Formats: sequence, C-alpha cells, structure tokens
Amino acid sequence: MKNLVLIAMLLIGAAAYAQDATPKVDARKKEQRARIRQGRASGELTNKEAAGLNAQQRHIRRSERRAKADGTVTSAERKKLKREQNRASRNIRRQKHDAQTKP
Repeated sequence: MKNLVLIAMLLIGAAAYAQDATPKVDARKKEQRARIRQGRASGELTNKEAAGLNAQQRHIRRSERRAKADGTVTSAERKKLKREQNRASRNIRRQKHDAQTKP
C-alpha cells in the first residue's frame, strides 16, 4: 500500500513538473497570440488569415501537450516546438505585412 501511494505521488509530481517544463514555449505562445489579436484589431489581418494563424497556434498547443504527456520534454521535442513556433512567427509577420486588409 505504501508503494502504491509513493508511486502515485511521484506520478503527480512528474505531471506537475511537466506542466511548467516549457516556460519559453509558453511565453512565445502568449506573445504570438497577442500579435494575432493586435493584427485583427488594426485590420492588418483578415478574419480568414487570423483563423489560419489561430489554427497553427492550436497545432503548437497540441504538440506541446503531446511532448508533456510522458512527464518529460526531451531536447528533440523542445527543438520541434521551437521550429514550429519559428514557422508560426514568420507566418504571422508575412500575413500582417501583405497587402490584404480587413474591410
């Protein structure tokens, strides 16, 4: 019985650690979502462009959840998340600076 309680506590601790295992990813995710909101408010992003960018953000969140699922975010998983966020950042910039504007 003691072993079962100890194992449960370890699993809960690992899950709690995994929740905060990607602070840089979380910070960039917050910044990117703010950039998308700002682009919509200023009219630099059309509704369709914003929807596509938000879908890309959802994909990143799913990837992050998958990486955290086992309790450890490996360096390869961090690299993949960083690459996805770099791509999303480029897409946000491109969409905000193209000739399309919201009417």
